[in-house]
Amino acid sequence: MSIIDGEKISTLIKDKIISEVQTLKSKTGKIPGLAVVLVGDDPASSVYVRSKNKTCKNVGFHSFENILPEDTTEDKLLDLIHKLNNDSKVNGILVQLPLPGQINSHKVLKTINPDKDVDGFHLENVGRLVTGNAIFKPCTPAGIIELLDQYNVKIEGKNAVVLGRSNIVGKPVASLLLERNATVTICHSRTMNLPLVSRSADILIAAIGKPLFVTSDMVKDNAVVIDVGINRVNDKLVGDVDYESVYKKASLLTPVPGGVGPMTIAMLMANTLQAFKNSLS
Repeated sequence: MSIIDGEKISTLIKDKIISEVQTLKSKTGKIPGLAVVLVGDDPASSVYVRSKNKTCKNVGFHSFENILPEDTTEDKLLDLIHKLNNDSKVNGILVQLPLPGQINSHKVLKTINPDKDVDGFHLENVGRLVTGNAIFKPCTPAGIIELLDQYNVKIEGKNAVVLGRSNIVGKPVASLLLERNATVTICHSRTMNLPLVSRSADILIAAIGKPLFVTSDMVKDNAVVIDVGINRVNDKLVGDVDYESVYKKASLLTPVPGGVGPMTIAMLMANTLQAFKNSLS
């Protein structure tokens, strides 16, 4: 049994980004810029936004923080996005989800310039992902694939089971696994005989938002288990996987925290750097 160290791998990725940014800056006099938009003061979202801004500065990016009050109108948010779309210093735009009820998230995501959609949620980029022509791969799914690659996990020909069908993780990671020639099953709340299905997985990805949901009886011996969940239980962060029991059966397992989480931000930086390079061509 081995632990997948997301902190270590994310640091390697960010170190490469720092080096490339320095080279590009010396050639062009420019650096990448990421604009993050937060509406409201949700504690978890606020922490995540601060982390993104800190990482931007650490890798040498411009960081443009836009924090709007909870009662911001949809029109005002859309006006801000149009402004960021037209700002040449902004290469990437990320609108922190979820948004307050008065704002249509789909309309907001559709308004972001696809060339600056470093989250990969615009319909054009979703279509590119599904057809195997992605410019920007959604950050968490891309981070998952990167972890599997870094730990030399063979994807081709393997049975991969994804627990969760969200547009943010479940569906896009299934597309990326299919692209790498895995046989993919997506499970959800209406899946029959879920433990039986999950036990078929060589690679099991848990992204359902239910703390400690995946227990040892749901995991095949020597499976690779990727825990995407971040849940707060009794002031402690836990994943969707019951770490203590699954640890004994899995060949590789991501911890929470320190597994997938750091990779999400690292891949966001990688997408922003790619957007910057695209703007130079």
